[in-house]
Amino acid sequence: MKTKELRALGIAELNQKLQELKKQLMDLEFKRYSGVDKPHLFKQTKRDIARILTILREKKEVK
Repeated sequence: MKTKELRALGIAELNQKLQELKKQLMDLEFKRYSGVDKPHLFKQTKRDIARILTILREKKEVK
């Protein structure tokens, strides 16, 4: 997801998206040893998680 799209979401929606991405990353880790079709998804998912955590931290500091 793009940063602009994430900044438009509320805190509850960001937390929900964060949980979804963490679950997706865990599923990718399980599939790693059986052969993942798209290995670039590991890096992409980790970066999306980091983006969401950064935006959540920014929103909490503002309040």
